[in-house]
Amino acid sequence: MTWSETAVIVIAVVLVLGWLVWVSATRLDRLHRKVVASRLALDAQLLRRSAVAAELATSGVLDPVSSVLLLEATRDASSGSSDGERELAVAVPDLEPLVREPQADGRAGRGPSRGTVSRALEGDLGDERSQAESTLSSTLRAVLDDPAEVEDLYELPEAGVLLDDLAGAWYRVQLARRFHNEAVDQAQRMRAKVLVRAVRLAGRASMPQTVELDDTWPVALRRPRAMPGATGGA
Repeated sequence: MTWSETAVIVIAVVLVLGWLVWVSATRLDRLHRKVVASRLALDAQLLRRSAVAAELATSGVLDPVSSVLLLEATRDASSGSSDGERELAVAVPDLEPLVREPQADGRAGRGPSRGTVSRALEGDLGDERSQAESTLSSTLRAVLDDPAEVEDLYELPEAGVLLDDLAGAWYRVQLARRFHNEAVDQAQRMRAKVLVRAVRLAGRASMPQTVELDDTWPVALRRPRAMPGATGGA
């Protein structure tokens, strides 16, 4: 084999490897962005569920004990939402602009600093918030555990609207969490590939993690019929 033939083969191999690296980097970047977008969607639905649950707790249609317990659970869940931006920065710090707070003119805000991200990488990914959301789920199930009482609530115009809103928000939480965890699984499989690990395409971004929390549906709460895949009331 002549020198020129060897050079052509080497160049061809380099070009192929470069193309593979570019394809892998593009794919990984797209998956990271998908993880961030799905996490933002999940955060929004969790906040919506908490807000509707708080409205239900203060509406006066529940007994005093249930109202107090539910209001405390919603406050704990809502207080954990302030960590959402930090958690997203930990999950994909290289995509920091996507999780910045928008300003009044629509431009991205300052967002978390690199130092904040570095410190956050040493912590967890929101176990306290997951626990708070799980507690809210269990509290709602306890409040809505009696089918007869819940059916009576549905007969009240104000309570019926709130229960329908809660069902819609809860169903979207389940969908959003499922989509987010699927996106995380795809990103994790991509980052496990030999080429991605060898070239360190993920940079300093920590491995995205699935969101694990209790979002089991209350037995007595009707499922929203108008949504795709939703069934009738339990």
